[in-house]
Amino acid sequence: MIEEEIEVDVDIKARADKFHKFIRRSQHVPKATHYIKGCDLLEGEWGKVGSILLWKLVFDGEPRVSKDMIEVIDEEKNVIQLRVLEGPLKKEYKSFLKTMKVMSPKHGGPGSVVKWNMKYERIDQNVDHPNRLLQFFVEVTKEIDQYLLSKD
Repeated sequence: MIEEEIEVDVDIKARADKFHKFIRRSQHVPKATHYIKGCDLLEGEWGKVGSILLWKLVFDGEPRVSKDMIEVIDEEKNVIQLRVLEGPLKKEYKSFLKTMKVMSPKHGGPGSVVKWNMKYERIDQNVDHPNRLLQFFVEVTKEIDQYLLSKD
C-alpha cells in the first residue's frame, strides 16, 4: 500500500497562538473536551519533541488509547505533529501521522483556522480511510475552542 493523506480545516474563534499553546500543554486538553479523558507523559518532557504521550479518549462512544510520539513542535508556525506508536490505529494502519497547524484566517478576520492533516498507510484495501477520526478531531477542536473562549 502507499501513503495516503486526508485533511480538514476548522474555523475557530480563538487566536492561533493561544490555541497552539494550549494544545502543546497536552496534560490540560482533557479539561477542555469530553472526548479526551486523560493524557499521560510516558517519556520525555511535556511539549517537547521526542516525548511519548498516552492519550485516553472516547471514540465512537468507546474508550480507546493512543500512544503517540511528538515529532514536531514549531512555535512560529503553530504546528504540532504526532506519530502513532501503539493503539487501535496500529491494527489497521502501518503508519499514522497526525499534524495540526493553526493559522490566522486568510482575509485577516477574527479567529483562526486549525488544519488537521493525517498521513497514513493502510495495511490493506479493506481498511477504511480515517474519515471518522478526522471528524473526531473537528469535534475536539470545536470543544477546545469553546473552552478557550470561556477563559477570556
